[in-house]
Amino acid sequence: MKKLLALALLLPLVVACGTKVERMDENTVKDLSGNWNDTDSRMVAETMIQDCLNGGWYAKAVKVTKGQEPVVIVGTVDNKSMEHINTDTFIEELQRALINSGKVSFVASSQERGDLRNERLEQDEYASEATRKAFGKEVGADYMLSGVLNSILDKEGRKSVVFYQVNLKLIDIETNQIIWNGQKQIKKYVAKKSLTF
Repeated sequence: MKKLLALALLLPLVVACGTKVERMDENTVKDLSGNWNDTDSRMVAETMIQDCLNGGWYAKAVKVTKGQEPVVIVGTVDNKSMEHINTDTFIEELQRALINSGKVSFVASSQERGDLRNERLEQDEYASEATRKAFGKEVGADYMLSGVLNSILDKEGRKSVVFYQVNLKLIDIETNQIIWNGQKQIKKYVAKKSLTF
């Protein structure tokens, strides 16, 4: 009898621990923890790049280059928040927004450039003369976009407010001048429900 009673008490816990997986559209907004997520990354990148490209620097840059698109590279985005955030996905969102804007030319990251240079070295040795790609023809970037992601947590019991602030700067590579400085903030209220049986 005791074994049956123990089993009856444990059964709801076993059933509650089962895993359920549901496919979702990648654009669906679903916050589970209140932490930084894919929606935040995409929304912040799109908003900030739009603001950047509408800044006063853009018209000046196009005038200097006589109508040619400015060449941009994304540098680092430091995560100084209290969460583990993979900033690589955020950097990819920034790159995508810049490239898809059609307003700038974009060059590969330093790691990608290293891989490409290694490929050209191998082509010098192994590829035919007709298909070999030459050194010294890379396009240099005019501007570098970099920034920092910060957060502040205000918590009391099961309730918390999480505040995120992303600061990005566009810097002239030749002169080190900051030609655009943007900021985007996100504030989330999170209320965790108490465990009930």
